[in-house]
Amino acid sequence: MPSPHARIDFDVFCKLAPEALGAMMAVVKAVDESGMDKALLELIKLRSSQINGCTFCVKHHLMAARKMGIDSAKIDLIAVWKDAEIFSEKERAVLAWTESLTNVATQGAPDDIYEAVKKNFSEKEIVLLTLAISGINSWNRLGVGLRFSDPPMA
Repeated sequence: MPSPHARIDFDVFCKLAPEALGAMMAVVKAVDESGMDKALLELIKLRSSQINGCTFCVKHHLMAARKMGIDSAKIDLIAVWKDAEIFSEKERAVLAWTESLTNVATQGAPDDIYEAVKKNFSEKEIVLLTLAISGINSWNRLGVGLRFSDPPMA
């Protein structure tokens, strides 16, 4: 059921723009099926959605992270990952890259953050991580701009 605050409900969006939905889903699928660590990709999606304030996406990715079995402490502490020792070097590099690209207008993509990513990932993996960040930021802009109704909690 659409939320009273929704501008255009997610289901309506899907019906109005099926080709665009298909294109966006193709990028998500390509990254998800690339062999990249799915838990790492889910952390990207959750953190970016938090930064962008997309309630729909935060709820969706919280449910997905829990369903995947991602450590609940990581889910709980992702907003403060810089001070939480539970995150690995690779996760920290990805979360920093996620934050810089999500805030690209004000932060840019600093060399030191890129170097940390480069230290932990191949060039192909960096491209895939960057596509994942780009993709979730696109979804966040749709969710925030159109005020998608919250997904049902499972």
